[in-house]
Amino acid sequence: MGNKNKTISFRVSQEKFETLRDIAEERDISLSAVFRDYVDMLVAHGGQVEVVPEHEVSESADGTSTSESFPPKVNVPKSFVREHERLELEAEHLREQLEEHKRYVTKLRQELDEHDQEDIVHLDELDGDQDEESPYRIGSSFDESSI
Repeated sequence: MGNKNKTISFRVSQEKFETLRDIAEERDISLSAVFRDYVDMLVAHGGQVEVVPEHEVSESADGTSTSESFPPKVNVPKSFVREHERLELEAEHLREQLEEHKRYVTKLRQELDEHDQEDIVHLDELDGDQDEESPYRIGSSFDESSI
């Protein structure tokens, strides 16, 4: 049995429901996603999540104001972004080549299946009427006495 999602239901007042819906609209996500994000955060931090109003987030635990915005932002160098975009394009190109190769292999297999086994000539069958002691040699000839 695999992981199955479970449904949790509970009741909230109309006012709190409207507030939660506003939060979801502000974040441009569904109301269910708001709860999933909260539950994921709660599980990830072992139940040590505190929900506080946004205006209180800018104050640290000791009541002093911090200069960081919420959510925290990280500056990424342009070279990193360009390299990431290049790698995405290369990966897309390689996926396309792989699909093209798969189609080609499938086409070859279909063509092979269409031909009868009689059309296949085995080299061993051609050599059957030749003397076994004098095999063909590919490449330059050499004198056996020089060995």
